Amino acid sequence: MLSKSRKVGIIGAGNVGSTVAFILAMKGSCHEIVLRDNKIDIAKGKALDMSQAAAAARSHTIVSVADTPEKLKGCDVVVITAGSPRKPGMSRDDLLLINGEITREVVNDIKTYAPDAIIITVSNPLDVITYAALKVSGFDRSKVIGMAGILDSSRMASFIHEKLGYGAGQIRASVIGGHGDDMVPLPSYSTVAGVPLTDLLTEKEIDEIVDRTRHGGAEIVSYLKTGSAYYAPAKSTAIMVESILNDTKQIYSCATMLQGEYGYENVVCGVPVMMGAGGAEKIIEVTLNQCEKKMFKKSVQSVQDLIDVLDKNKFFGKKKK
Repeated sequence: MLSKSRKVGIIGAGNVGSTVAFILAMKGSCHEIVLRDNKIDIAKGKALDMSQAAAAARSHTIVSVADTPEKLKGCDVVVITAGSPRKPGMSRDDLLLINGEITREVVNDIKTYAPDAIIITVSNPLDVITYAALKVSGFDRSKVIGMAGILDSSRMASFIHEKLGYGAGQIRASVIGGHGDDMVPLPSYSTVAGVPLTDLLTEKEIDEIVDRTRHGGAEIVSYLKTGSAYYAPAKSTAIMVESILNDTKQIYSCATMLQGEYGYENVVCGVPVMMGAGGAEKIIEVTLNQCEKKMFKKSVQSVQDLIDVLDKNKFFGKKKK
């Protein structure tokens, strides 16, 4: 059950985390946002700046800093963006052990001070970090959700518009699977104003969009040189937060633990879920054709391979420091 305070904690005040906070503050989506970062003064400066922006927008949201983990107390949602950024030439796999340890520390703080919160993970490699957060927390699977499918679907929608030259705002793209090179864009579930994508583009054009979607994050990294995308990831995360706070019951593709759905057990992967006050309240099983099933299987295996890396490094056997 959501608290009356509608409080959101954001761990990591870098580009993604601070942009999530800014989006939520400008819309007045919650009463309070607390930023937590190891660079406390930078977090304080951003919080002060955002609070003043909120005042200009006549939003009631207050942005403050959690200089100690105790200040996460009472959070309805905690977003984890803390982690090492992805750099040119670096795969999401390379980030695993570094960001896994950061996630462990953060999740233990959430368990202690905000045990009723719903966790949204954003750090990469997304699916296995979500898996780690779920295992470390011991929370129900509905309360630990990864942000990926909304972002990947928005990238696909953007590329569809770029290819078509029309339909902006009317494009609904669908992407499932792991957040990486083996993600599964679904042209068969993608439409423009209800018109199937396959009626508007050739098979070759759709294949080009699918390939570009799979490498959408890397394309941005290649341009930025020293950073990665944050506007679209932040907006996608804010959509999830608002869906929880407002109990919208809308369906989004998110990374969640599968327990028999789609034929897989004990692995996290992106699938459509109904989002509400309870988090990922219902997993939606869509019908996949044989080709899509094959791609989804490959994507699930990619996540499982990373989970195996954590197991080999005895990640889940380590105690809290």
